[in-house]
Amino acid sequence: MPTTDPRAVLGAPLDLGRVRLRNRFVSAPMERNYCEIDGTMTDRYIDYLVARARGGAALVFTEASYVRADGKGRLRQMGVDVDERIPGIRRLAEAVHAEGALLGVELNHGGRTAQGAVSGYAPVAPSPIPCEVAGGEMPEELETEDVHDLVEAYAEAAARCVRAGVDVLSLHGGHGYLIHQFLSPAYNRRSDEFADPVRFVNLVIAAVREAAPEATLGLRFSALEGIEGGLDAEATLRLMADIDTARLDFLDVSAGNYEAGQWIIQPGEWPRGLLADYARPYRELGLPVGVAGRISTPEVAADIVASGRADFVSLARTLHADPEFPARALAGERYRPCIACNYCIDNLGSGEPIPCTVNPWVGREAEQPTAGTGLPVGVTVVGAGPAGLGVARELARLGARVEVLEERDRVGGDFACAATVREYPEYHRLVDWYAAELADLGVPVRTGVHVTPEAVASWPETDALVLATGGAGAHAGLPASDEGREVLDVRAWLASDRPAPPAAVVYGADREGAAVADELAGRGTRVVLIGPQPSIAVDVGRRAKIVLVPRLLADPLVEVHLESTVVEIGATKVAVRHDGREEWIDAPGPLLVSLGMEPRRDLLAALRARAPRLGVHVVGDASGNGGSVHAGLQTAMAVAEAIRSSAGV
Repeated sequence: MPTTDPRAVLGAPLDLGRVRLRNRFVSAPMERNYCEIDGTMTDRYIDYLVARARGGAALVFTEASYVRADGKGRLRQMGVDVDERIPGIRRLAEAVHAEGALLGVELNHGGRTAQGAVSGYAPVAPSPIPCEVAGGEMPEELETEDVHDLVEAYAEAAARCVRAGVDVLSLHGGHGYLIHQFLSPAYNRRSDEFADPVRFVNLVIAAVREAAPEATLGLRFSALEGIEGGLDAEATLRLMADIDTARLDFLDVSAGNYEAGQWIIQPGEWPRGLLADYARPYRELGLPVGVAGRISTPEVAADIVASGRADFVSLARTLHADPEFPARALAGERYRPCIACNYCIDNLGSGEPIPCTVNPWVGREAEQPTAGTGLPVGVTVVGAGPAGLGVARELARLGARVEVLEERDRVGGDFACAATVREYPEYHRLVDWYAAELADLGVPVRTGVHVTPEAVASWPETDALVLATGGAGAHAGLPASDEGREVLDVRAWLASDRPAPPAAVVYGADREGAAVADELAGRGTRVVLIGPQPSIAVDVGRRAKIVLVPRLLADPLVEVHLESTVVEIGATKVAVRHDGREEWIDAPGPLLVSLGMEPRRDLLAALRARAPRLGVHVVGDASGNGGSVHAGLQTAMAVAEAIRSSAGV
């Protein structure tokens, strides 16, 4: 990649229609579950978006917002369907403007992806083709008259937004939603005037332009669908020639649809900025062009703009992980990295506010304490995984004297081990970020410390102790192996940095077991994957395993046995019980086990015996399990509260 100064390229202003962006960073539409059930704006959502405006984004978009009630796809999705939504959006606009940013709203209708259980209405679509991924409800085919009514719904929603102070409108023409459904041959099988794939979107463009003539107007679309029978890159480009782009002020390029979700929210193992080459041809239409897709570093963003492939970058997960990414990128400062784990999107269907693996303050921006408030006590954190590092950082920022002790010879814990497999290539970035943050805060991190109950007794005194070691491999019920058969926990195998064996058995088809099986197969190992689970990585969200599971099932080097329990271990075979029957299967090589974790109760007891005056705090639940960044934040806040209570604050 050519060397490009991100500050010079990304800090340049850009005109979009009647507005000017202060830089090239756009906070992209991203659904977050932060609205009320009826689609009304909330203080939580305003705080979230204002943080992104304060963090330097030039244009901050709300999520895809439904223009008519039967197009609602999420329980807490934002609505622009009735006038009652205007006051909340106006409050948001004023707050975003106060931070020097522009506010955009993406107008949308879910079509076949909307489900009656969420919207309260039967879904409607160009043609009666259900969306199994969204729930599989059969949509009603839109009557011609109702299609025209929907055009008016877009126009009325646009007018509401402008009355509320919105600067920029974007029509969602991608990701398999209603406009995209009319465009796609996979979902439009009509015989009336709307058999013409661009008829609907052109009517919507005309109606919105008439209803909101002063607003900057753009179209977001998928450069390709990623499914058989859908629009590929060439077909989409040809189709765009018939869309009335003369009435638009910008284009924003994305990809995918619900049946190809990996193209909408790309996995971490895909290249950064992978959609930029698809965006380049659209610049020939004479409009400013934006692009999304794994743009998670300033260098990638700058290269995309400097190379002329796009004029601005649309960032969703990157700003979810760090709302200050634009300002930090322009200042050349360190930022909290998005690791493309897709924890956010996999929690969207819950109806609860979506979290972030790396940023525990997401959706809680108003609660975040000011750094340096002064907690004059000493805290020892045992365990340097992300949870322990997170506890240490939060407490150090609040003024506590913190040290971190780690038994291994490197920080990161199991997270660092996971960073060595091909499914999680971005994970190391979070570990590196924490290490740099703690170094700047002056927090000593001591690795290679002998962490045993006996060793704990000789540790120096401290005001509070935090146990953040997670657990140890739980292999209860695993039968004894024949002499010479190596049995290891999958984490221990990863930590050992051993070369891949010719053959191996992975017992436990959970997140860790599946990732290790995939890594081994990728290195040429013949793998037998056995698990009591009904499916591979059942503990992982759909988007987080959308590439992994199909790859494992299609790999000729991988043999899978699910709902199966190992009952006997031979030298080159194992006996498994499945559906009440037992059979021996060929399974040579080391046996790598992933059957969950057990808490370090012995270590916890030893720490409690020290009786520090501010207590022993365990990351996660009372058993010692947990170990996430979120659990780390909760523990840090619990320690901070204990400190304040002891001081009478």
